[in-house]
Amino acid sequence: MAKLRYVRSLDQLKRAAEANPEFLESSVRSVRVSYETDPALVAAVTPRPLEPTERPEVCVTFSHVAMHITPEYTFEIGSAIFGVRTRYDGTEGIYLITMPMTTEQAVVPGRETYGEPKKIADIDFSVEGDRVCSKVTRMGVPYLEVQGTLGESLGARKLTDFGFCYKALPSCEQGAGFDSDPLLVQLEWKHTHSDVRKIDNGELILRESPFDPVVDLPVRRIVSMEYEEGSSESNGRVLRSIPGDWLLPFLHGRYDDSSGEGIEVPDR
Repeated sequence: MAKLRYVRSLDQLKRAAEANPEFLESSVRSVRVSYETDPALVAAVTPRPLEPTERPEVCVTFSHVAMHITPEYTFEIGSAIFGVRTRYDGTEGIYLITMPMTTEQAVVPGRETYGEPKKIADIDFSVEGDRVCSKVTRMGVPYLEVQGTLGESLGARKLTDFGFCYKALPSCEQGAGFDSDPLLVQLEWKHTHSDVRKIDNGELILRESPFDPVVDLPVRRIVSMEYEEGSSESNGRVLRSIPGDWLLPFLHGRYDDSSGEGIEVPDR
């Protein structure tokens, strides 16, 4: 009997879903940075129905993730998150502007399942002695970087973070918008940190890139910078549908748009 691996039975699909790496526990080392930028920029980059919080903050996380697929097999990736602090219906979270990842296996499921704005990138993450650094490079440009010295331990902690993104199907007809209304998705990240340490003399570097213009949200003041070790689990759910016009001005950001065009935002 021939085996055709392009098709699975419903039982096989159920088992595959239960073993989905998106829901498996992972060992994670991260540098988490929060910085203050201009309130007008945060408001302008936040699609409805999300709303900016009172704190005009950008949240950046650099991570090395080891997904424990089976007892014998661990899948390692580099990842990063860049987004702004927002709120929806009383829940505060991060609106995800871009999520560079090192592998196709990390990019494809997140984009297709949740609408996460993931792109393939090179990500270096290293801890040597008390020195920690990480750098994200795409299209030959090292556009996002952090470095610092590990400081005092803050101990262990547990916390749950939320992220917001939009799952959308751009129309196959040019200029037609979407094939259906986009969906606002809420992600839930459950973190169990075995150790959290302050980072002293930390520096977050944003460099110009026509493909990933993070420099358009400049650093005005570093709010916090910490190093974390532990585990993480993730999940997500659809909150609501939205009119396509709410998302259309932002959608190009998940692709490599090098036009340099953008709106003018008044200085604060």
